[in-house]
Amino acid sequence: MAEHRRTPAEPLDPATAAFVAHRNLLFTVAYELLGSAADAEDVLQETWLRWVMVELDQVRDPRAYLVRITTRQALNRLRAAKQLRESYVGEWLPEPLLTAPDVAEEVELAESVSMALMLVLETLRPTERAVFVLREVFDVGYDEIATAIDKTPAAVRQIAHRARQHVRARRPREVASPRETRAALESFQHAIETGELQALLDVLAPDAVLIADGGGVRQSAMRPVVGADKVARFLFGALDKVERLGQRLTVSSATVNGSPALLLRLGAEYDGMLAARVEGGRIAGLYYVRNPEKLSHLELETPLTLH
Repeated sequence: MAEHRRTPAEPLDPATAAFVAHRNLLFTVAYELLGSAADAEDVLQETWLRWVMVELDQVRDPRAYLVRITTRQALNRLRAAKQLRESYVGEWLPEPLLTAPDVAEEVELAESVSMALMLVLETLRPTERAVFVLREVFDVGYDEIATAIDKTPAAVRQIAHRARQHVRARRPREVASPRETRAALESFQHAIETGELQALLDVLAPDAVLIADGGGVRQSAMRPVVGADKVARFLFGALDKVERLGQRLTVSSATVNGSPALLLRLGAEYDGMLAARVEGGRIAGLYYVRNPEKLSHLELETPLTLH
């Protein structure tokens, strides 16, 4: 945001005060639409530049107006991103965010930014994604959504229905509690650190899937790895390669995108982030982000909110 510098005693002007009050909400909206923190930050900058040009005495609801601007800017970027991602090297995963532990306890928020659901949202058309996110996640009214995306309320209702069915058919069958996910990841971490193949197989569901995102910068699986045995051998193969290079991999736990996750470091640098989808106490999905361009938001917590 590019508002003027001020002294500590100087009050915020009304435009800046409204933007600051809703900034975390606007970032969350943009991030859920784009799956990229960097793009979401750019959208907030664009939103600010448009917001300061608005005649505030004509604005009845600053929150709704700001969400509308943010949605329009995010939609423009999302349409362009769809084309760029067709040329992305290997599998694409959302940019992970370090979040406060209490976000994991806000079930609706945590699920909405989970790697599993964000990947489902990627399969929607841009307008469908905007409608679904605004309606199902942020509870925005149909009339307001219609204004934001330049559609009639009737068209928005149809799009919402179609998007809801699409997501329902693809979203995880169950959402594990943070406690269940944390327990599964602890067992996973123990198996990785001790090199026990059977222990790793025990914590993976038989049809477990690993999706790795190296972005063509770091080595990763170019396609999803399917099946517990293949996933385990892929992971141990990657660890063997690290050891042969004489590097030391350290693993620590964190809350990422509202869920327990593991952060992997080689020396002082992040090597990647591992998030998991847990079903029936076992890991059914692993999301391994290695692209270094996507690891910059793991140092400081990003505040997210639905309100």
